[in-house]
Amino acid sequence: MKAIGIDLGGTNIKGILMTGEGGVVKTLQTETNEKDEKHWKSAIRNMVQDLRAEEKNTDIPVGLSAPGLAGDNNDRIVLMPGRLAGLEHFIWSDFLQTPAWVLNDAHSALMCEATFGAGKGYKDVVMLTLGTGVGGGVMINGVLHQGLLNRAGHLGHITLNADADFFDVTNMPASLEEIIGNCSIERRSLGRYSSTYHLVQDYKKGDVFAVYTWLHSVKRLSVALSAFINIISPQIIILGGGIAEAGEDLFGPLRSFMDVFEWYHADVRTPVLQATFNEYSGAAGAAAFALHKTKTS
Repeated sequence: MKAIGIDLGGTNIKGILMTGEGGVVKTLQTETNEKDEKHWKSAIRNMVQDLRAEEKNTDIPVGLSAPGLAGDNNDRIVLMPGRLAGLEHFIWSDFLQTPAWVLNDAHSALMCEATFGAGKGYKDVVMLTLGTGVGGGVMINGVLHQGLLNRAGHLGHITLNADADFFDVTNMPASLEEIIGNCSIERRSLGRYSSTYHLVQDYKKGDVFAVYTWLHSVKRLSVALSAFINIISPQIIILGGGIAEAGEDLFGPLRSFMDVFEWYHADVRTPVLQATFNEYSGAAGAAAFALHKTKTS
């Protein structure tokens, strides 16, 4: 069985046609033009039509990944303030004239990795996407856990210091997102860096301030991951997003800090691995979600 996945981002829209085993049949990409609602909605409809034409099959299920909170039935995004005007409460199945399942973009990244990537074969998975913000998702016993209001998995919004005087978008003081996300890099580096990428480049060179700033953030990430292990007890943790592309410059010190903070026994450790999928992970995860929904509906 095949499925179509669409990833609606603020910059680009990505589409993918996949097999149930994870094979990529075709990919498409176009600019979003976020402020032109008619454009990005029509672009998605045209993309679905083009991918279906590849198989000459109008019954291929469709999944759509987008920022925001999905509705209870995964038929729409119900909350996405300040971006992509026209997305909230827009029912994609009506627009596309076919069943379409909608999910949060971080949840979609988890579905991709759990179905086709680093988490394949595991039933209990935690994933964090480290980028401008910190998104996340939780899979329990092989099922994406969405919770009340489909809000579950916002792992970036746990606090690491309840007494801090800076707050994230969910009113959490000193959240994980504020500790390691690109959104706060200027504040954390006292205005020296505008991106984590440049911070890591100076870390590699041994710059003292860069080393301190980077390792301070990685230490706090390790504390958060250790807390997730205590609460959820996943079989594996996956880190994706642009910051995870730092590779060993992230995972090396992270392992050292996890040696200090992770609670384990019987020499059983929780693997923390880098996501394996590429820029089409959101679209691939949406396709995986559509396949799952088709099988269970």
